[in-house]
Amino acid sequence: MVNGPEAFTPDNEFCLDETEVDGFFVAAGFSAHGIAGAGGIGRVLAEWVVQGEPSLDVRHMDVRRFGPHYRSPGYTLARTVETYETYYDIRHPRQSRRAGRPLRTSPVFSWHVEHGAELGEKAGWERVEHYRPHEAAGDESLRPHGWAGRLWSPAVGVEHRATREAAGLFDQSSFAKISVRGPDAEPLLEWLCAGRVGRGVGRITYTQLLNARGGVEADVTVTRWAPDEFVLVTGTASGPLDLSWLRRHARRRSADVRIDDVTGQWACFCLWGPGSRDVLAPLSGCDLGDESFPFMSARQTTVGDVPVRAQRVSFVGELGWELYAPTVYGTRLWDPLWAAGHEHGLVAAGYQAIESLRLERGYRVWGRELTPETTPYEAGVGFAVRLDKQGGFLGADRLRSAGAPTRRLRCLLLDDPLAVALGGEPVRAAGPGAGDGEVVGRVTSGGYGYTLRRSVAYAYLPAAADIGTRVAVGIDGSWAEGVVTTDPPLPSMPSE
Repeated sequence: MVNGPEAFTPDNEFCLDETEVDGFFVAAGFSAHGIAGAGGIGRVLAEWVVQGEPSLDVRHMDVRRFGPHYRSPGYTLARTVETYETYYDIRHPRQSRRAGRPLRTSPVFSWHVEHGAELGEKAGWERVEHYRPHEAAGDESLRPHGWAGRLWSPAVGVEHRATREAAGLFDQSSFAKISVRGPDAEPLLEWLCAGRVGRGVGRITYTQLLNARGGVEADVTVTRWAPDEFVLVTGTASGPLDLSWLRRHARRRSADVRIDDVTGQWACFCLWGPGSRDVLAPLSGCDLGDESFPFMSARQTTVGDVPVRAQRVSFVGELGWELYAPTVYGTRLWDPLWAAGHEHGLVAAGYQAIESLRLERGYRVWGRELTPETTPYEAGVGFAVRLDKQGGFLGADRLRSAGAPTRRLRCLLLDDPLAVALGGEPVRAAGPGAGDGEVVGRVTSGGYGYTLRRSVAYAYLPAAADIGTRVAVGIDGSWAEGVVTTDPPLPSMPSE
């Protein structure tokens, strides 16, 4: 060593931002590439100190992103060594980390293993990607070309179609869950959420938490369980950052609230698909009809012998429920659901099926379609914003003054069904030949839609790029032509 050993963080990203100690900022953990980022780091950190937030999306570098499991020296060392070993690797988007596994598991983790689950990892959680036994019934001819075809499985199509046509059972216990309780819970959340969350007990609100620039800091559902109790559900990896965002603003407003991460206290099983009501009804202690249990509502009930918080909400665009039970009841909830679903064509399914299902329905994901640099109107979720909300909300002034968006998120269908984008690919406005036009955006998400039997992608394009505009997407060194289409390309059920 000439200049001393290098230092790496567990995920090879910088550690920036204000810590949990108000006024104490960090710029550290530069993982051997700090010099390359020095100018930008100086700028964004100065913006953080002076303005309270940076002008760029650097949440993947936020020092608060690490969950409590990183307090373990052994786990942190294992993850950091793996980062160093794979520093120059080109990682596939579906490739999971190996070190320190398994760490965080669902109460039915052993069931998944016994039934042939292919497991991935996110934020320390073991999550089902798909079930290998379903591969035999899949269609190998649908394997995407090139890079997208790696780590692909025909099992995904089986699980996708079963959810669309009958029902799918998904273990989403890794959902991050944040409890906000106390006399000031409602006014705090009304200030932080762009939507109106101060509604009746048992109501669910889909909303975004914005920064002062109108950019999306979090994409959540908020359920009101009592006059002074709300639960926010957010993405698996977003929990630590969203928790810190809520607590920081609660301190600034001197709000009388208690904000807790309750992720580990609740198992979450999602029963989605047109046959989900038929599976759930014999087990449930409440009326599941549209009038008594409408979309975006929640009830405390029982499923079999288990006390459950049931929420009628779906991320695949079909009829369905998210079922939350205390973790100790996990297997007593999963097993009856699985048994009851046999006669209705129920399949157990994983996260890769969720991805293809949500792409067809046009559902956005934070960190891809939604970021601190994008507004709800640019992202096509302006329907969730309530600019007329009494008392306003953080970011409302910027949204009012911004004018019409100059870019919008657009859905693309590619001509070649097996030319599949995974995210980050350049998009050109089509010229006389494929790829001859100017680069106007990049893919946020992409994949194969098994119901549409088409390659689907999303990208931010100039506002003038309307339906019917021809585009070309750079995939594996060539340009795949396509067209801007309706969003969503597969309409949702009317009630969903």
